[in-house]
This record gives sequence, structure tokens and C-alpha cells, in this order.
Amino acid sequence: MTRVAAIDCGTNSVRLLIADIAPGADGGALTDVERRMEIVRLGEGVDRTGRLAPAALERTFTAMRGYAELIERHGAAAGQGPLKTRVVATSATRDAANRSEFVDGVVEIFGVVPEVISGDEEAALSFAGATRELAGLRPARPYLVVDIGGGSTEFVLGSSSADAARSVDIGCVRMTERHLKDGDPPSPEHIADAVADIDAALDRVREVVPVDEARTLVGLAGSVTTVAGIALDLPEYDPARIHLSRITADRVHEVTRRLLHATRAERAEFGVMHPGRVDVIGAGALILDRIMREYGFGAVVVSEHDILDGIAWSLL
Repeated sequence: MTRVAAIDCGTNSVRLLIADIAPGADGGALTDVERRMEIVRLGEGVDRTGRLAPAALERTFTAMRGYAELIERHGAAAGQGPLKTRVVATSATRDAANRSEFVDGVVEIFGVVPEVISGDEEAALSFAGATRELAGLRPARPYLVVDIGGGSTEFVLGSSSADAARSVDIGCVRMTERHLKDGDPPSPEHIADAVADIDAALDRVREVVPVDEARTLVGLAGSVTTVAGIALDLPEYDPARIHLSRITADRVHEVTRRLLHATRAERAEFGVMHPGRVDVIGAGALILDRIMREYGFGAVVVSEHDILDGIAWSLL
């Protein structure tokens, strides 16, 4: 049994997984010790300025300091001392001219250099984290794994490993800042602009990823799990109910329409809604809806396991 710590720093959130991993002939087993998430909006304004804002960096470092304390505590509790730790940063940090400020802060907090990974690396880790548990469900292969983040969305096609992947800049924060931040709710014209932007990106995905070969769509990350929670009429966020649920395209479209036509106050009333997603959930839902429409999927299998789990497995 190996205890590891994985940190995923995205555009909207920073997340921690401390887990015990046991290798095995059947692929092994990962057991959560701690799984945490903080909305820090690291990528706030990066699409416009090309830089990480000082306030966004400080929010991120504050969350990370709390994570460092948990890592130290759980390493000592397991009698292992310092845990094997990997810090991965994605879209917002990739795009930032001042990412060295982020790197220096992470080294000071965790004592490890963060890896600012490419979109293809992000897609491969997401695929690994999301698909290890799917064998028991026996969904049709190959899978198209879609990870809708804050700054980008990763698409990866494969059966047992990633065969083709592409990352495109259509995350929920980026689309909100580009198209949906004005108006409460946004105007039909602004929604149409967002649709055009998303659809153009989906065309670029087709250039690299043969999406028509996919038989099962697997959706990851907070936008997808929140849409699933609303679609399931959950009174509060329940990862056990959401994980591996199957949501039809009609239900995704209905939820997307409700979110895009709701005011901020109305969106905040959904019991499954994290306060940090209220401003960007409409864009996240729209990305999922357009993927299902443009690629012809009748349903999406929702996974609570994603790049964070892939990072943890990579430490074995």
C-alpha cells in the first residue's frame, strides 16, 4: 500500500486527493483518505490579460497551504513521513506570462516543482482517472472522455488507453468571460456567440480525434457533475449518487436551458450548486450540451473520478 498526494490546479478550482493505492493484477485499488476542493478562480482574467492576477494567486496559495498541512498530517498518521506528492497545473497556468510566480509559490508551499502540463498530457491523465472503474459497467467501447475545465476542455478517445486526444480553449470560465458575463440572465445574442465559439472548437477536435468512432461518452469535472445533480433532482450534492450516473441528452438540454435562462440568484438556489460555480455553470452546461448535440450522443456517463485520480495513479 502506497499513500500519495495529488494536487490538480485548474482555472477555476484547486483540488487535493490523498489516497492509499494498492497494486494488483486487476489494475489495483485506490482508496480515498482525503478529497478536497476549493474554488479559487486562478484563471480569472487570464483570457483577457494573459497574466495570473495577484489576488487569484493569493487565493490559490491560501488553499494550498491548507492542503500542505493535511498532507503532512496524513503522512505522519500513516507512519510514512513526507508523502509522495505531485502538483499538476493546467490551462490558466499554461496561458500565463507570469507563471513563474505560480511555480515559485508552489515550491515554497509543497517543496515540489509543479508540472505545467500540456493539453495532451492533461487528457491522458483524465482518461486514466476516469476509466479504471468503467469495466464493471461494461459500457460500449471506445470511450470519448470529456473533461470540461475552467479554461479548456480535453477530449480523449480510447478503450484501455488514450489513442487520440485534443485540448481546446472552451472552458466554463473562459466562455463566461468571453460571452456570458453581461446580462442576468445573458441575452440570446450572447448565448449564440458562445455556441458559435464552442462549435468551432468542436470542429477542431474532429481534425485530430475520430469522435464518430466513440460508443460511450464519459463526462468529467464540476460542470458535468453539477448538471448531473440537477438532472437527477438531488436536494444536495451527493457524489455517490452522481458517480457513474447516466444522463440523457434531452435531460442535459433541459438543464442547460434552465441554467442559461435563470438569474444568478435562481442558479444559486439549486441545492447541488457550489457557490463558486454559480457564475460559470451556464457556460459549462452549454459546452456539454453542444458536445452531445454535435457529436450525436444520446447520453453521458458521469464520473466523479478524473485527472486528480489519474495524477494519484501516476505516483504508484
